[in-house]
Amino acid sequence: MTSASPQPESSSSDSDLPWPSRVSWPPVRRALSFGLLALALLFLVRTAQSQESPYIVAYDHYLEEPGSLEVEYFSTFGTQRGGNDFHAFWAEFEYGATAWWTTELYLDGQTTFNDSTIFTGFRWENRFRLLQREHFINPVLYIEYEQTSGADKILKEVEGHDVEEDYSDPNALARYDHDHEIETKLLLSKTFKGWNIAQNTIATKNVSPGEPWEFGYAIGASRPLALKASAKRCSFCRENFIAGIEMYGGLGDRHSFGLHDTSHYLAPVIAWYLPSDWTLRLSPGFGLNDNSHRFLLRWGVSREFSGFGSAISRLFGGRS
Repeated sequence: MTSASPQPESSSSDSDLPWPSRVSWPPVRRALSFGLLALALLFLVRTAQSQESPYIVAYDHYLEEPGSLEVEYFSTFGTQRGGNDFHAFWAEFEYGATAWWTTELYLDGQTTFNDSTIFTGFRWENRFRLLQREHFINPVLYIEYEQTSGADKILKEVEGHDVEEDYSDPNALARYDHDHEIETKLLLSKTFKGWNIAQNTIATKNVSPGEPWEFGYAIGASRPLALKASAKRCSFCRENFIAGIEMYGGLGDRHSFGLHDTSHYLAPVIAWYLPSDWTLRLSPGFGLNDNSHRFLLRWGVSREFSGFGSAISRLFGGRS
């Protein structure tokens, strides 16, 4: 990602700082209060019985069930040559608005060891299924707006000339970078005899004047360890585990398209679906060239709640 990097001055006031650096505590407290209210509402709705993709970077063609809300937490631990290792984390709130539209809000943050912990921004993601029924190839259009600082390190995707060195600046400097980006993806996916194959093409544009389009990719393949369900309800049955692999990286920008000065990763993935309706994911990732982080360890936990939209409607006096 490309953005201007003005140097901070000790005499600058908080009002001079770019968002989200100047976030004050009262709005944060209000956000936390709203989050606690939302969590309380979750107990009013029944949990859903469904399986999801094991991927952490790649997307398949499946959307959230209409009216269902999925709450997710993910972490990425990354090694950093020439800088401090880091732990980046994000919360996701994914809602099935319709059968063809899923919308999602991300809240990002990170801790850089021997440095600091900061909030780095938000993302608003939307996925639109272009074909109603299953086809040989199932396309989904992905559109995301993100407002983040240069200190953001969740590495939800890799694009353009993103390389390891970009993440080595101390938080006190990186937080002054300010990115407004529109990210688009074409998601292509197919499931056949238990195997899912997914391919994502990424095109991102920083809305700042003069910034070029940047490109990237992600591909994935996965399969349940067993296709036939066991007669008994259990936690460790093979059908509760989905294993796979994903590969992702940057493809340069409009002025310099290709593999030069780009980073790429290969990562096995596994998801464990518990009868208690929780899903756990784990993915160790390995850099494939000298521009990549040597190691990324990702993990996450999620829970899906069906009937959330109906519960909110009833709460405010609407129809169920």
